[in-house]
Amino acid sequence: MNKKGKIYVILTALAILLIVVLEANKPEELNWFPSYAKHHKIPFGTFVFHEQMERLFSEEMIVDVDRPPFEYLQTNSISGSYLFINDQVTIDEVELNKLLDWTTKGNTLVIASQSMNQKLLDTLKLEQSLMSTFENFNYRFEFQLKNEDLKTEIPYTFNKVNFMYYFKKPDSDISEVIGVVNSASDTDFDVDNSYSNVIKKPFGDGDIILSTFPQAFTNYFILEAPNQNYTAGLLSYLDPTRPIYLDNHYKSGKKISTSPLYVFLKAKQLKWAYYIALIGALFYIIFEGKRKQRAVPVIEPLRNQTLAFTRTIANMYYENGKHIDIAQHKIQHFLEYIRNHLHLNTNTIDPTFIKHLAARSNNTLEDTQNLFNTIEIVSNSNNITTEALEKLNTAIEKFKSNNTWKSKI
Repeated sequence: MNKKGKIYVILTALAILLIVVLEANKPEELNWFPSYAKHHKIPFGTFVFHEQMERLFSEEMIVDVDRPPFEYLQTNSISGSYLFINDQVTIDEVELNKLLDWTTKGNTLVIASQSMNQKLLDTLKLEQSLMSTFENFNYRFEFQLKNEDLKTEIPYTFNKVNFMYYFKKPDSDISEVIGVVNSASDTDFDVDNSYSNVIKKPFGDGDIILSTFPQAFTNYFILEAPNQNYTAGLLSYLDPTRPIYLDNHYKSGKKISTSPLYVFLKAKQLKWAYYIALIGALFYIIFEGKRKQRAVPVIEPLRNQTLAFTRTIANMYYENGKHIDIAQHKIQHFLEYIRNHLHLNTNTIDPTFIKHLAARSNNTLEDTQNLFNTIEIVSNSNNITTEALEKLNTAIEKFKSNNTWKSKI
């Protein structure tokens, strides 16, 4: 490699090193993905919630469930409270019936989801409606708990959504409104004129608690004081003496390893080490591979020398004046041609043979007879002239050229 090439390589390496350093020191962008997964520390993960659950309740009372609820309830005899927290809890009808049957046996089902399963709403005779930020340009909502022991003077606020679901006039004789929501405004929060977003309803011997505000269990909401009191107030409706089952199946951010490189690409340091290794391998191929690669020689296949050999022998015979030998070979070759291509027996040359040969070869009877007269004269001679040999060759080639229904040789 010359001096100029080395300078280019050094400059390229320095540029890559500079990019790597800048990328490694660049602050990570905040991830607002609605994960709700317990292992995520991003704003909408539930790492803090799970940590506080283990602190508030005894460790043996908290059970993480990674399997679908239908499968889990089918294979386990459990009792207590079952919590589902996600932006969308997509429970199908069969699974919902399984959960409702389990609830009627004196258990508590808690679902925190922005929009509820329609089958569940129909079963509980509830309706949902939508409050959007078209009527709330501050992009803020205020929340409050209705229980006098849990109510605070200042409502809890949340400003990371532009719409909020609520329940339309639940039956107060049957349903208990736990929490309410309203658009943020300069006026005082009026609990009685707000929208119900958390309700508790008896179902058989158990209870169902529905919340349209799953963000109350996320890291972002809980870590903003005093919002943790709102989340704690919701959890106070659970029986602390019975197990609490936390669903980890219906999570938008649940762990799914789709690539063997998942471990490398997840950690920033390992990810850059992997990228640098790929870049280094590319440079090695470009520079080292080009320097060491040799031209692959072109090996031509062996040529068929049969025709050249035949021509050489023929020229040797011709130059030595052995015309009769050439003529005899020519005649034998022609007779073999008749046997192979016209399928006639050449042992007996008679008028019948001449007639059949003329018909099959597309030649006239007269031309065919003249050709074999010439062949007979040459065959009976001990020596022939050059002119006679050329005449024989011309007659044979002309005869074969008229044979158009068989391939020629």
